[in-house]
Amino acid sequence: MDYSTNVTFLFLEGHVELNKYRFLYFTITLTVCLLIICSNTVVIFVIYTNKHLHEPMYIFIAALLFNSLFGTAALYPKVLSDFLSERQIISYQACLLQAFGIYTYAASEFTLLSAMAYDRYVSICKPLQYATLVKMSTVRKLLFFCWFVPSCETGVLIILTYRLQLCKFKLDRIYCNNYSVVKLSCGDITVNNLYGLFSLTVAVFPPVIFIIYSYVRILDVCLKNSKDFRRKALQTCFPHLFVFISFTVTTCFEIINLRLEANVPHIFAIIVSVENLVIPPLINPIMYGLKLQEILNRIKRMIWKRRTDTSF
Repeated sequence: MDYSTNVTFLFLEGHVELNKYRFLYFTITLTVCLLIICSNTVVIFVIYTNKHLHEPMYIFIAALLFNSLFGTAALYPKVLSDFLSERQIISYQACLLQAFGIYTYAASEFTLLSAMAYDRYVSICKPLQYATLVKMSTVRKLLFFCWFVPSCETGVLIILTYRLQLCKFKLDRIYCNNYSVVKLSCGDITVNNLYGLFSLTVAVFPPVIFIIYSYVRILDVCLKNSKDFRRKALQTCFPHLFVFISFTVTTCFEIINLRLEANVPHIFAIIVSVENLVIPPLINPIMYGLKLQEILNRIKRMIWKRRTDTSF
């Protein structure tokens, strides 16, 4: 639907009983958003301000948490404004920009998790070669790859969608999803479907396979070493493994729901569609901030210092 000559607007019709619960939705979503921003920012700040944490493992953690903030910025502001608006609409260009941000966040999450798996694999399986294989220059290259490649893949996907002529303007979602937008076109979407499947395969399967391989090797090394070695390895690997499993499971739910159009209740479909932008950004700083002793100790010192400063 065109409200002006050059602007196409889409209706976001995925909200459930918005008129009745809009202020409840807004309060809950704003609380989650603030928790995500505060918790991730605190851990990033602790890593940034402590030189002792300027090591590859902690730099990758900070990058993962920064990626969570990027995904949060792509989703929450628009959703919050929709809860307080009479009409939930978005321009076609803004819709594709939001889809680009959310897809880049998801793809980068997998590449960052695979980079972290590589760091843990070298640290545990090849400790004598760690300083050579995981130099700071290597870390910078990996981080560039983790964001550049997903953004390029997603950029091509969005460009292919932008060229389509839409004949429907209603999205049964609460945010813009590229595949849902593609389905609004009445033209030939074969190229979009083929490239979408290709980019999905490239973004998900290589990182997942590599992470599984890394942990199989790590497990093999742990079983051959002492109990104390296994405890230390588990302490550093458990947060990463937990985050990886939770993100992969929620991603699989969303892919199944979106691609196969599973016959599930609408409210369940909406919850599944936002899980990856709620659960991982909330869990990541908790897992890394509380489970990794170095970060936890720095947070405790920062809190204790503030208390002592305010007491005088």
